Amino acid sequence: MADIDFPTELQELRDTLRRITEVIDLEALAKEVSDLEQQAADPNLWDNQENAQRVNSQLSHKQAQLQRIRKLAGRIDDVEVMVEMGQEEGDADTVAEAAEEVASVRKALESLEIVTLMSGEYDEHDAVVTIRAGAGGVDAADFSEMLLRMYTRWAENRDWDVKVLDTSYAEEAGLKSATFEIKAPYAFGTLSVEAGTHRLVRISPFDNQGRRQTSFAAVEVIPLIEGADSVEIDENDLQIDTFRSSGPGGQSVNTTDSAVRITHKPTGVVVSMQNEKSQIQNRAAAMRVLEARLLLLQKEQEAAEKKELAGNIKASWGDQIRSYVLHPYQMVKDLRTGHETGNADKVLNGELEGFIESGIRWRSQGGEDSQ
Repeated sequence: MADIDFPTELQELRDTLRRITEVIDLEALAKEVSDLEQQAADPNLWDNQENAQRVNSQLSHKQAQLQRIRKLAGRIDDVEVMVEMGQEEGDADTVAEAAEEVASVRKALESLEIVTLMSGEYDEHDAVVTIRAGAGGVDAADFSEMLLRMYTRWAENRDWDVKVLDTSYAEEAGLKSATFEIKAPYAFGTLSVEAGTHRLVRISPFDNQGRRQTSFAAVEVIPLIEGADSVEIDENDLQIDTFRSSGPGGQSVNTTDSAVRITHKPTGVVVSMQNEKSQIQNRAAAMRVLEARLLLLQKEQEAAEKKELAGNIKASWGDQIRSYVLHPYQMVKDLRTGHETGNADKVLNGELEGFIESGIRWRSQGGEDSQ
């Protein structure tokens, strides 16, 4: 192992951490945690369950972020002590361990730094993600289900709350579409780089001749916008239809008309929800997503020169952002950033950090504007 200039390395780690804490504003973050702790301790908090869940979720994530920063500062101090001990005692194993810890801290700081690159208007919001099967028939529907599993596992690995709001099953296999909600700080800013067309190349398990098949799925990501930012919707502009929830192959999974489809007549925007237990819950979920989509539409109309947040995603050749190749070799490659890996199975099982982080860095450097 080559000699490491520990003083320079440690100073660079401290400088990086200082820049991160300046952007995040550590003092303000600590005050937010304190305020949320007081709200969480209020005995009347659970009188409003939705607000209580929001407070506890924000508290959990902000406490984790504060602890993460403080822990990294402690690790830098500890590795400095480790270096001094190893060098004074001539202990090569301790020095080698210190070098490994320096590399580990640097990687953790790079991951934390990603948060400082998200400064969009809605980046801090929760996210609503919709996956739609595109060209490719049954393989595309199966690919949509694979992507739903991939994102769900990725979010669960981060201890982020995931809630599937709607699933529309294809006749033979897979999903025509699925909509899910992820509640976590910066969920939209993080996942927004996943919006676009995803392409799968593999030997089709649905082709009895074992031929290679290319299929596509579109991923739409919008911020969940509530409160002061939300738009007012005239009930007279809505067409609300109810129907029975269904499972794979059209099989009924609900004996009551609990599923809800809301059409906003002036714009033609349609939102359907069926995964909640009651019609009231499905309607509330559909209205949240409808409000978010209408606000984005309003923003686009007010500033037509701005790129659409949800994007115009065709789910076909020519506009894909990422390829997942399972045959004749394994490779997942992001066509915008060039980030790639030869282990497609790990990616499809939720290991997306490298792709998402490189996407956020690409965007922060003006990548979207250059397309």
